[in-house]
Amino acid sequence: MIADSYPVETLSLTIWLPKCSDVRYTLFIWWVVAGTAATIGYYLMPRDGVASSLFYNAIGFCSALMIVAGVRRYRPRRPAMWYLFAAGQMASVLGDLVWNYYVFVLHQEPYPSLADAWYLAAYPPLMLGLLQFVRCRTRSDMETLVDAGMVAAGLGLVFWIFVLQPTAVSTSASALEKVISIAYPAADAVLLALLTRMFIGAGTRTPSARLLGAAALLLFAADVAFSVVSLHSGSDGNELSAGWLLSYVFWAAAALHPSMAAEGPPATAADTGIARGSVALTAVSAVVAPAMLFVPQAGASVISRFAIATAGIVLCVLAFVRTRGLIRKVQGKTSQLEHLATHDDLTGSANRRHFENMLRQVSMYDSVQVVYLALTGFKNVNDELGRQVGDEVLGQLAARIRGAGPGGALVARMGGDEFALLLPGYSAAVADQVAVRLAEVMREPILGGSNEVLVGAGIGIGDSDGATSSAEVLRRAEAAMYAAKDTGEPYRRWSPALDERAGEQARLGAEIRAALDGGQFRVVYQPIVAAPEGRMAAVEALVRWEHPDRGPISPAYFIPVAERNGLIVELGAWVLRTACEQMVRWRNDAAATAPGYLSVNVSARQLARPGFPQTVADILTATGLPPACLTVEVTETAVFDGGHAVQALHQLRALGVRIALDDFGTGHSSLRLLRTVPVDILKVDKSFVDDITGAGEHRVIAEALIHVCEGLGLTAVAEGVETAEQAEVLYRLGYRLLQGYHFGRPAAANDLHRLLPAEPAITA
Repeated sequence: MIADSYPVETLSLTIWLPKCSDVRYTLFIWWVVAGTAATIGYYLMPRDGVASSLFYNAIGFCSALMIVAGVRRYRPRRPAMWYLFAAGQMASVLGDLVWNYYVFVLHQEPYPSLADAWYLAAYPPLMLGLLQFVRCRTRSDMETLVDAGMVAAGLGLVFWIFVLQPTAVSTSASALEKVISIAYPAADAVLLALLTRMFIGAGTRTPSARLLGAAALLLFAADVAFSVVSLHSGSDGNELSAGWLLSYVFWAAAALHPSMAAEGPPATAADTGIARGSVALTAVSAVVAPAMLFVPQAGASVISRFAIATAGIVLCVLAFVRTRGLIRKVQGKTSQLEHLATHDDLTGSANRRHFENMLRQVSMYDSVQVVYLALTGFKNVNDELGRQVGDEVLGQLAARIRGAGPGGALVARMGGDEFALLLPGYSAAVADQVAVRLAEVMREPILGGSNEVLVGAGIGIGDSDGATSSAEVLRRAEAAMYAAKDTGEPYRRWSPALDERAGEQARLGAEIRAALDGGQFRVVYQPIVAAPEGRMAAVEALVRWEHPDRGPISPAYFIPVAERNGLIVELGAWVLRTACEQMVRWRNDAAATAPGYLSVNVSARQLARPGFPQTVADILTATGLPPACLTVEVTETAVFDGGHAVQALHQLRALGVRIALDDFGTGHSSLRLLRTVPVDILKVDKSFVDDITGAGEHRVIAEALIHVCEGLGLTAVAEGVETAEQAEVLYRLGYRLLQGYHFGRPAAANDLHRLLPAEPAITA
C-alpha cells in the first residue's frame, strides 16, 4: 500500500542525472553508481562465504561513513537527525559482524544472541531520526493527522494479522526468545507508523527527502518480507539482502545529495499529488477492518477478532472526525466565497452587487436614504504617486467613510473611486448629517506613502420618497452627486429640479442641429506615430464644437446627445467627408510626409443605418481617396450584439476600407469579437497603458494583447501614451504604433506637423 503511494521517480536516477556536470553532485553520483554495482556484485560472490559476508558489512559501513561525509559537506541545520541515521547503520553493521563471528569463528547460530541486541539497537536511532524528519517536514493540521491515523490503523491491522500475531504464536516457550521475536516486528510496526506519517501530508519533497523515504521503505519491506518468509518457509532470506543493501545505498545517497540541507515549507492541502494519495490511502484503509473478516486466519483467535473490532472502531471514529472536518472546511470555504462575491477585496467594503441587492430588499418595507460619494482628484494620486499608493489611499478613505456612517449603515464601493452608504429607516436629517461629516473628513489630508495628499469628493443624497423602484433611489443619489460636483457644493440632495437636465439635453440637441447648419464644428487630428523614429504613420480625425456663446463644448457632453437623437449620423458623415478631403490634400501637397492612413470614429448609430457602407463609398469616390487610406474605428460595444453592425463592417472591408477595434479590452467579450468582426487594427485601451511601467496585471494584459495581434496578423496601436517611459515600455513589448498626448494633442491640419518632435521619439 505505501509503496504504491510513493512516487515512482524515487527509485530512478534520471531525475538527478541532468545535473551531473555540477561538481556538487560528483560524490552523490559516485556513491549511487558504486552502491548499486556493489549490490549486484554481492549476488555474484559465493553464497554464505566469509568474503560475501564481509563485503555485505563493508557496504553498510561505507553507508554510515557517507552519511557523516554528507553532513560535514553540506552543513544542514539539523545534523543530529543525520547522525542518528549513521548510528543506526553502524549498529546494524556491528550486529552483522557479531553474527559472522558466531558463524565463521565459533561455528554457532544461537538465537537469541548478542547480534540481536545490536540489530534491535539499530532501530531507535533510525526512528528518532525519522521522527525529527516528520516533525520538520510535514503538516500538522487535523486533516493530515486523521488521514495518517486511518492509514496507520488499517496497515497496522494487516501487519498484526499477517506478521506480528503469527510471530508471537509461533515462537518457542523461552521467554527471552519470545520477547526478541516479537521485538523485531514491533519495531517494524513503529517504522510503519513513521512511514505513514512521512507520506501523508509530506512537505516539500526534495530529492534528498525522496531518497530518505525510499531508504526507510526498503528497510521496512525487507524486514516484513523476512518475517513472512521465516514463518512460512525454511529459507534463510538471502534473496532479500538486496532490500537491506539498497536501503544502505539510499540512506547514504540522501545524505550526499546537495538538497539534504534544504528545508522547504510544509506542503499545503492544495498540493494535488498529496491530496490524491491521501484520498486513495484513506479510502482503502477504511475498508481494511471489514475485509479482514473474510480472511480465514484473521478470525481464528479471540485476540485477532478483538484486534479487528478495535481497528474497525478506531477507523469509524477517525472517519467521523474526518467527515466533520471536511464539512467545516466546506462551510468555511462557502463563507469565504460568499464574502468575496459580495465585497470589494481592496477596501473590504461591500461591492455594488451586494449594495443593490440590499437596497432592493430594504426598500420593499422601509424608507431608505442613499448617500453617494465620488472622489475628485484621485486620478492624480494614481498618476503621480503610482497605483500602489493610490490603493493605500483608497483603503484609508474607505475606512473614513465607514467611520462617518451611523451604526447599521452599509458602506459599499460602487466602482473605481465611487462609494455609497445605505441608511435604512433613517430620516433625511440624519442623511444630511452623514453627508456633512463625510465632507469634513474628506477635507482632511491623508498620508499616501511618504506624502500627504488631498482628495475631494462630490456627495449626493437620494431617498425613496415617491420612488417607484430601488434603482430610482440609486439614480437620484448619483444625479445629486454629479450636481454637487458641477456646482462645487459640499453635498447635494436630489430634487425634481435636477431631472430638468434631461430637458437641457433636448435643448442641446437643437443647438447641435443649428451648429451643423451654421458650421460651428471643426475637425482636428491626432498623430499616430511609428516607433522608434517618431514618424507620423497615421492620424485620427476628431470632432470639436466651438459654440459662439458658450465656447468649446466637450465631445463627452454633446456626442452622447447626438447619439441619442440621431444627429450623430449626419455629424459623422460630415466629419468623414471633411477628413477624407484633408487626407487627399496631404497626399497631393506633401506625399512624402503625408500620413499613411486616416482613422475616423464611427458610432453604433451610424453602423445601424442600412446605407452607411454606401455613404462611405460615395465619399471615397467624391474625394478620390483610396479605400486603403481609410480606417473606420468602432468600439466593442457598437458591434457586441452583432447583427447589422457586423454586416456593415464586412461591406466596408469589401470596399477595401480597414477596420479598427477601438478601446480594445474594455468590452464584455473582446476575444470573441475577433472571430466575428473583420478586424485589421486593435487599439489597446488607455486603461492598460496607464500602469504599463509597473509590473501589475495591466502590463501582463498589454503584453498578451501584442501576442494576440502577432498571432492573428493584426496591427496593434497603443492609445493614451502620455509619458516617455510608457512609450519605451510599449516599444520593448512589441508595439510599433503609438498614440497619445506624449506625441501630440489633437490639432488643426495646418498645425499637425509642428507637434511632432524633430528627434526620434524612442531610443531603440
